[in-house]
Amino acid sequence: MSFLLGEHMTGGYGATDILHDCSIGVEKGEIVVIVGPNGAGKSTAMKAVFGMLPLRQGRILFNDQDITQLKTEERVLRGMGFVPQNHNVFTSMTVEENLEMGAFIRTDPIADSIAQVYELFPILKDKRRQPAGELSGGQRQQVAVGRALMTHPKVLILDEPTAGVSPIVMDELFDRIIDIARLDVAILMVEQNAKQALEIADRGYVLVQGHNRFTDSGEALLANPEVRKAFLGG
Repeated sequence: MSFLLGEHMTGGYGATDILHDCSIGVEKGEIVVIVGPNGAGKSTAMKAVFGMLPLRQGRILFNDQDITQLKTEERVLRGMGFVPQNHNVFTSMTVEENLEMGAFIRTDPIADSIAQVYELFPILKDKRRQPAGELSGGQRQQVAVGRALMTHPKVLILDEPTAGVSPIVMDELFDRIIDIARLDVAILMVEQNAKQALEIADRGYVLVQGHNRFTDSGEALLANPEVRKAFLGG
């Protein structure tokens, strides 16, 4: 049983099912990557796990408890953090104000948590008084991840964390994701840069039309000829 498990998920938008008996899971301290072609249901699966999409069938288990009926905000209180691909920072607020907003559910002092985020992303400390809207795309992503970490999540869900950033920034973000997983945080992410993401993944899921097509370790998926040919460019 995974620490977080979306089991036999079927659901979608309106009358159309995007997911079909799809299952994904992640353990504490593990990096799990969901890859697949456009329209495969990758982001839909993550939104279902986070409570942003109702399921017609299946269930969500978190820390051995069924949370299928819980609202998104209740899942955050249980220890789930989510970083969307777009509109993931408050552009008119400073970096530090964004981080403070991330701690909205907490009643304890947050200075140590902010310091931890700055240790993880040193550039944010340098730019802490700067509006997030003035930052580069990669720096905004760091703010978004840092803000999600302010809730002390047990699971961090990332939707295309390296979308639109340079290869150098992508490598840096992946290094930081590895660092976060070492804090015993479960990492579940959808990633368009499939090959690079699977290189850091403990496990991976390849979705096709809302179905599980392949499930294996990141290393095994990279070595699978069919996966390489169909999804990784040969």
